Amino acid sequence: MDSGLYEANFIDTKDIVFYDEIRKICEGNSCCNYGTSWACPPAVGTVEECRTSVLKYEKMLLFSKKYELEDSFDFEGMHDGLIDFKHVVDSFHERIGEFISNFLLLSNEGCGRCSKCTYPDSECRYPKLLHHSIEGYGLNISELARKAGIRYINGEGTVTFFGGLLFNTDN
Repeated sequence: MDSGLYEANFIDTKDIVFYDEIRKICEGNSCCNYGTSWACPPAVGTVEECRTSVLKYEKMLLFSKKYELEDSFDFEGMHDGLIDFKHVVDSFHERIGEFISNFLLLSNEGCGRCSKCTYPDSECRYPKLLHHSIEGYGLNISELARKAGIRYINGEGTVTFFGGLLFNTDN
């Protein structure tokens, strides 16, 4: 199965640390998704609620995809990479569902499925396809990458996006 992923490795969920400080970065709204998406805080719940959701599972498969950029100011390339990564996560979701019935799949930086999210006025249009923000859960991606033994920084002229598949081994 060609997943389109760059690197991936496993982490025991008991080794994952949750940070209120990461959530505070979300509250600063630098990505413009805070309070506007079912995939991001505050819609995903408190950091403690996110911790409870994650710890229902034994393992996380942290995965990444690297994108080449023209230069460090290639914001269009970064945006295109983010859009592609969302498609990769959607494809991964479809494929993994053939093998695992109970899982939680986290992505990064909001959802992007709809041109305008229904949050907070009505329910998500696609709740079964919703991938919560991995950062919105209070997770430090560089720390997770180190624990998983995969690269967080992949060199000049690249951007790397991360997701996490949470599952139980008896599944």
